[in-house]
Formats: sequence, structure tokens, C-alpha cells
Amino acid sequence: MQQKFQPYRSALYIPGANERALEKAKTLSVDAILFDLEDAVAPSAKADARQTLLNALTTGDYGNRARIIRINGFDTEWGQDDLVAAVQAKPDGILLPKVSTAAQVADLLERLTALGAPNMPIWAMIETPLAILNIADIASAPGMAGFVMGTNDLAKDLSTKFRNDRAPLMASLSICVVAAKAHGLTIIDGVYNAFKDDGGLRIEAAQGRDYGFDGKSLIHPAQVAATNEIFSPSEDEVNLAERQIEAYEAAKAEGKGIAVVDGQIVENLHVATAQKILAIAKAVK
Repeated sequence: MQQKFQPYRSALYIPGANERALEKAKTLSVDAILFDLEDAVAPSAKADARQTLLNALTTGDYGNRARIIRINGFDTEWGQDDLVAAVQAKPDGILLPKVSTAAQVADLLERLTALGAPNMPIWAMIETPLAILNIADIASAPGMAGFVMGTNDLAKDLSTKFRNDRAPLMASLSICVVAAKAHGLTIIDGVYNAFKDDGGLRIEAAQGRDYGFDGKSLIHPAQVAATNEIFSPSEDEVNLAERQIEAYEAAKAEGKGIAVVDGQIVENLHVATAQKILAIAKAVK
């Protein structure tokens, strides 16, 4: 039986301590929720947030939204307790912050195995220069499911200046996309900080889409609609994909390896892209 395709066009951070936000998240048109026990929670509220989130996930229905929990790092006093609670909540993945080496992924997998969850998908926040240097090793680590780019921290550590085109970050972002695609991982772009700037968000989301990201992480519900639109196939793209597949199948039935649609050749690689477009369109319909 074919596994259902999970889109990640929009991945919204939700503070684990905010009961109102946790409840509202059930009504939002997001593909994924990044339940946050790290940056969005003050040190004094860590324990309460952990319990609040556990209660929300064990009693609430978040539908088809992917549920990913960002825990604190294991170099903090909260990391292990976060992981224990997260495993109890049975999410769709654990997001580890500031992953810079494959050894950190291996350590998380070992801890998950000890807690009886060896198959829990592992997600890594990529937000340090060292992570960029080690990205291929991190991507190939056992248990890895996806990357979430931490562009704010990465820009800070690289001492880059903010630019609308993100040119100073492009080398780092591109190599992460390459590593993710090489190892079959999902990769989610970093946040756009000006949550009231719809035009700027659309530009940056489209840039990320064109560079190969599967979606974008968000900091506010107001960003969801535009991001979903940008990362969804258009009607023209769906129509072309259907015609490419149909033409290629007809050509194959005649013993040919190439079809022609709208004056352009269609090979097996184009069909693979077309099939992904249709899978996304079906999943988000």
C-alpha cells in the first residue's frame, strides 16, 4: 500500500507553553506544526510548557498536520526531560536544535532507542557554520527525516548583513538543499521575521521554493495562506504534469523513451517531477 504523501508547505512554530495557541493550531491550514519547547519558552516556564504540550498532544486532534516537537539541546538541563515527554506525546518527529555534527544525531537516536522509540523520525535544526561544513554527514546519519533551517542564528554566526535577496546566505542554503535531496530528506526554509509584510514573505517563499525547499517555517498564523499558495502547484502546473505523464505513457506503449509536450521533450525524469507535482496537489486539495 502506497504511503500517503505529507506536504510541508507551511510549518508553523507554536510555543509549547501557550495553551491558546496550541488550541488555535488545530484550526489553521498549516501542513506541519513545530511545537516549540526551546526558544519560545522562558527558562522558568520550561517544565510547565513540557506538561502543557504533552497534555495538548495526548488529548487534542491535530488532523493531518505533521506534529514535530522541538526540544532543548542535550547541553541544557531541559533536553532529556523534554525528550522523555516528547516520546510520550508520540509526535511525527523530534526536532533537535543547533545540530552541527552527525554525532549529535547518533546521540539522539541512542536516547530514543533507550526510550523505546528507535523509529522516531529525527529532524535537525541547521543553524551554525559548523553544520554547513558537516551537512553531508548529518544528512546521511541514521534516523534523519528532515532539516529545518535556522536562518536567523546562521546569519548571526556568519556575521552577514540582512538583504532582501538573501545573497549572503545562498551558498549555505543551497548546499543544505543538495544534501537533503541527495539523502531523501525533507528540507524546510527559515522564517521571515516581518510577519506583517505579506509582499516580502511571498518573495522570500518563492525564492525558497525555486531553490528546492519543500516549504517554509513560519512565526505567525498570518503567514500561512501566502506560504501555502506559493508552495502549491498552480492549475497550469497540474495541467502540464497530467499531460506529460499521459504523453510519456503513450510514447512508452509505442516503444519510445521520449515524448513531446508543448514542443518540449518529456523523459522519465520529467515524469518523476510531474508525479510529485500531482502528489502535492492531491494532498493539499
